[in-house]
Amino acid sequence: MRLTRLYTIQKTLLQHGLDELIPAKWLPWYARLARSSAFWLTNQYPDKNRGERIRLALQSLGPVFIKFGQMLSTRRDLLPPDIANELTLLQDKVPPFDSERAQDTIRKALGLSSLEELFEQFDPKPLASASIAQVHTALLKPDGQRVVVKVIRPDIENTIHADIELMQTLALAVQKWLPDGKRLRPVEVVREYERTILDELDLLLEASNGIQLRRNFEESDSLYIPHIYSDYCRKNVMVMERIHGIPVADVDALMAQGTNMQKLAERGVEVFFTQVFRDSFFHADMHPGNIFVSTENPQNPKYIGIDFGIVGTLNREDKRYLAENFVAFFNRDYRKVAELHVDSGWVPADTNIDEFEVAVRTVCEPIFQKPLAEISFGIVLLQLFNTARRFNMQVQPQLVLLQKTLLYIEGLGRQLYPQLDLWKTAKPFLENWMKEQIGLKAMLSKVKANLPYWSEKMPEVPDLLFDTLKQVRQLPQQQQQWLEALQQQQHKQHRSRRYQLLGATLVIVAVLLPLYPISHAYAAGAGIAGALCWLRSWLIR
Repeated sequence: MRLTRLYTIQKTLLQHGLDELIPAKWLPWYARLARSSAFWLTNQYPDKNRGERIRLALQSLGPVFIKFGQMLSTRRDLLPPDIANELTLLQDKVPPFDSERAQDTIRKALGLSSLEELFEQFDPKPLASASIAQVHTALLKPDGQRVVVKVIRPDIENTIHADIELMQTLALAVQKWLPDGKRLRPVEVVREYERTILDELDLLLEASNGIQLRRNFEESDSLYIPHIYSDYCRKNVMVMERIHGIPVADVDALMAQGTNMQKLAERGVEVFFTQVFRDSFFHADMHPGNIFVSTENPQNPKYIGIDFGIVGTLNREDKRYLAENFVAFFNRDYRKVAELHVDSGWVPADTNIDEFEVAVRTVCEPIFQKPLAEISFGIVLLQLFNTARRFNMQVQPQLVLLQKTLLYIEGLGRQLYPQLDLWKTAKPFLENWMKEQIGLKAMLSKVKANLPYWSEKMPEVPDLLFDTLKQVRQLPQQQQQWLEALQQQQHKQHRSRRYQLLGATLVIVAVLLPLYPISHAYAAGAGIAGALCWLRSWLIR
């Protein structure tokens, strides 16, 4: 089975002419021989550019490779722009699997003898179908709440594991054969994809992500997260409130209902920065297919988010450095940007700050000559990452997810409201956040946050203070004992060295005495005495 799949993959790659992307001189003789032996597999798309051929090949190989192409399109730090742009066009247009199998999977997962036990009504026709799962609508008992039931495709996990193993084999070959293979880090990319797609297979993880996001935005006017029925969620099944809204990419429908497009675009920026800097927990798959707009109040529009399989997190240090980087950008303080990259550990500590500052200025200064509304914040961040890579910047997975999400948000905002000034919208938010992190207000907030811990430890303080004072009182005596022990050790070392010196002298005498006309007994005695001195030296230690 694996050999058949491997042949299918190789056949697809050759029929799309992807072998032509690797110059023959870069391939070892056995690889060239293997290619020439498959003479019947020729390029069927000679009129297509390389990006199109890669995209079509991934589409032909099926849902696992389509998903891989989508993930790969976000790694613009590794791919040429023409390939990255083409991969963004990949869509999950996957036929649904058999409805009876879907219902059987749901019954088994939820421990039901029939779906009627839980649902008043269940639509066997899928509402949507993607590469990993498909969704059915239903009415939940006892109140007839409208829900959607998401169910993982049967046997998809086995397919994914098999395809990932083959991807790893191909990645190793690319890393070995291509001169630029190590820089592209194909093995690392496949490993990242494996982690991402396996997370998406676990609907319990997606449910917990959704519950967390809903709690974070419970009172928000900007984002609504549907209710997830956690009692009916399993690893391969998830039941969630059904939402009704306009797809965010349907600009015509949004305009027709009189949506305040400027406010909608600005709220998208607000949602992004709130998730990143307030919550340190952000939806990392906010492409247009996962975002809708509520129809309740067009003049006060609210986003609706779904599909929480991929989320990103930032630790406190990354969050602070990132915010300071953004503010430094706004203020055109390139020296600060360079220093922050070194301080954060994103680039090596021995990086030449002056050279790095010049490189950052080279990227950013031409951009600042344009009106702010014409500047792409996401592209600036992307170019900075590419520049930092020249200085051996290590790829930071959390920053890659962040960059991907920011590009989604900015592209969406400009589609909704082309005059969107992302910099102007984001700068006050970041500056206010920075003020909350430093100064008296920040200190008081940290004290307040730590009060429960301190109050818990307060009863232990007298005992800790008594123990400390006791140790301080005993410290002179301990120091005297340490000093005496040290002096004894030094005395032993001195005695040992004396015996070593005496032993060495006696051995030398034992070697020289046979040169003189005297009895050999003297030489033997001197040698034995020297050996005994060395033994004594060793015993003293």
